Amino acid sequence: MDSSAPTPTPLQGGPIHRRSSLLRHHQIRALLLTYVAYASFHASRKPPSIVKSVLAPDPPNSTSSSAAGWAPFDGKRGPHRLGELDLAFLFSYSVGMYLTGHAADFLDLRLFLSGGMIGSCIATAAFGFAYWLDVHRLWFFLAVQITGGLVQSIGWPCVVAVVTNWFGDSSRRGLIMGIWNSHTSLGNILGSVLASCFLNLGWGWSFVVPASLIGICGVLVFAFLVAHPRDLGFRSLDFEVEMNGVSPSVAVNDGGLVENLEGKGSLISEEIGLLHTEVMEGKIFHGSEGEQGPIGFFEAWRLPGVAPYACCLFFCKLVAYTFLYWLPFYIRHTAVAGEHPTHKISGILSTIFDIGGVLGGVSAGFLSDLLSARGITSAIFLLLSSPALIFYRMYGNLSMQLNMGLMFLSGFFVNGPYSLITTAVAADLGTQDLIRGNTRALATITAIIDGTGSIGAALGPLLTGYISTTGWNNVFIMLIFSNLFAIMCLIQLVKAEFISKKWQDKSSIR
Repeated sequence: MDSSAPTPTPLQGGPIHRRSSLLRHHQIRALLLTYVAYASFHASRKPPSIVKSVLAPDPPNSTSSSAAGWAPFDGKRGPHRLGELDLAFLFSYSVGMYLTGHAADFLDLRLFLSGGMIGSCIATAAFGFAYWLDVHRLWFFLAVQITGGLVQSIGWPCVVAVVTNWFGDSSRRGLIMGIWNSHTSLGNILGSVLASCFLNLGWGWSFVVPASLIGICGVLVFAFLVAHPRDLGFRSLDFEVEMNGVSPSVAVNDGGLVENLEGKGSLISEEIGLLHTEVMEGKIFHGSEGEQGPIGFFEAWRLPGVAPYACCLFFCKLVAYTFLYWLPFYIRHTAVAGEHPTHKISGILSTIFDIGGVLGGVSAGFLSDLLSARGITSAIFLLLSSPALIFYRMYGNLSMQLNMGLMFLSGFFVNGPYSLITTAVAADLGTQDLIRGNTRALATITAIIDGTGSIGAALGPLLTGYISTTGWNNVFIMLIFSNLFAIMCLIQLVKAEFISKKWQDKSSIR
């Protein structure tokens, strides 16, 4: 480039400024709508964990009016059947994730996402109506959970694809995705509070209220979401630069302005920066190459990093979803300072784990950006989560304050790698150089990673339903071993990142 070429200044109030303002507006709208959408997905998943303590028999010394439980979940096999309900939901969710994630690469994301939200509304409400209809058939609850898992699986591939469409690559992707992924914990908190507050009116309300919430959010997504910049007439920035009279091959100068290879400035730099925030100095964009078709399912599995991170997430979600579905039940059935908390207090108290998860996800994203090492960051959090779980089990019953503090710490370290892998890592893998330009591959890769993790998420709550009857110490041993297996999945990636950093340090010294 000719460094002496004059640097043009964007015309404030001109067509480029108006277009960049329009892009910024739609970026913010997409971010907020996907945030609200997935928070409502998680809020609608939370009622079963809150209602577990009502459906199953209470501790022997309980004086609650619901101590007998709700058939068919009363009796000694109550926890087993509740675990089977979790399995029905999460197994169908994991299977659905593979299918819906691939389908999201073909379908209209706005229609697909809003349809999944309305379907989740119906499935969640159907579970709650069993209270007023006096339903006691296990097959009914299993059918509702299977249906709910399938429609819930639509959400994650869609929201990740939409956000990546609008924000592209970023050197701060870990931090941005960590903040955005707080919708998971916020949804858990909101669902826990709503389900707990309405529990005294009858456990059916604990389902109907969150169901109404996701239904309303689904209508908002249908009405206002724009899934891709090209839907507004903007082309993909990975291959094309939309501007007047500019050569097909362009680069970015020091000031962030787009220049052609002859060194002439372009007035669209502000627009480019909004949609493609990580444009390295001198990086070349080539002209339109045509949009590629969706990547094959097995082809996606063979991409570097996909299989190790997918297997790691299997064990991460096993731990995280065990807490998601069983923590209120555990709190209710574990005396703290000699007293068993009420159903409502148990549900609300469990939100502290999610509050820790919010900060853990943001911290993991920030640290991974700082180190430029997703694998090392995930391994650090996994290593520290094991002692956190041990301390919570050993000392959490001594006082309410200690219980809350250790629960927060557990949520911080457990949700950190889970959040990082499902967001920043999935986006990194879905936009890596081997598939650069295939804008329709991200949902498939996201679905593979999260779908594999969801199999672990299905297994954890199921095993907990059976193992908890032999003692909660055994449940925590299972969780700690799961963390160790997760670390083993990342060993080669962590080793590769250490070697890469060693070579970078040597290069910088030279």
